[in-house]
Amino acid sequence: MATVSRLLASSIRRQLVRTTRQQTPITQFVRWEGTDSTALETRPTVRKFDPEMRQNLTEFGQYVAECMPKYVQKVQLTAGDELEILIAPQGVIPVMTFLKNHHNAQFGSMADIAGVDIPSRVNRFEIVYNLLSFRFNSRIRVKTYTDELTPIDSVNEIFKAANWNEREVWDMYGVYFANHPDLRRILTDYGFEGHPLRKDFPLSGYVECRYDDELRRVVQEPVELAQEFRKFDLAAPWEQFPAFREMIPAAEEVDIEKK
Repeated sequence: MATVSRLLASSIRRQLVRTTRQQTPITQFVRWEGTDSTALETRPTVRKFDPEMRQNLTEFGQYVAECMPKYVQKVQLTAGDELEILIAPQGVIPVMTFLKNHHNAQFGSMADIAGVDIPSRVNRFEIVYNLLSFRFNSRIRVKTYTDELTPIDSVNEIFKAANWNEREVWDMYGVYFANHPDLRRILTDYGFEGHPLRKDFPLSGYVECRYDDELRRVVQEPVELAQEFRKFDLAAPWEQFPAFREMIPAAEEVDIEKK
């Protein structure tokens, strides 16, 4: 009987422990963050900038400006910790060569080339080069400008990845790259007229395609619209170059005159 009593007692204790564990509330470990909550959120929702990184970027921008004062017009930090070098169009080849081959830079990878069209400017097109340094795990953005008739030197001999990127800028914006080995359209069809990403290019284009039952093929005809195009305000809020631009709130200019 004593053995049976001990077995029953131990079984009851295990059952009580199991029941207690099952009834332990777990809601105290859950963090509810509903939008209708009035409780203050202590966890930061915006990425904080690293002061040391900002200082390093500022010093490197000043260093580039000191090494190439003939071409660097302005150095700025945008979005808190993104370094931008604004250069004259004549300095594309020297600055790109410097950023790739200099021991303190080593930006050996060209991630992208982009274009911006601001028709209200004298030099309406802005060419943006995005570079990456694997050695220092850092990125830099180089910007220059041109118009419809002035070519920009191709950087294909410096960065082979620029071949198709420059072709895309030529196709979309009509910016001509001098000394490019194969400057052809890359996104639009054969015989396409115009450059689609220009602000003065109509959204519907100039021609439309349809299948002709009589000719039994696809034909292109001028676009016919019942409604005239509306005018859009092309005022640019992102003026940046010092000669004809105002300072934007999102950019923090780096003093390149300080020695």
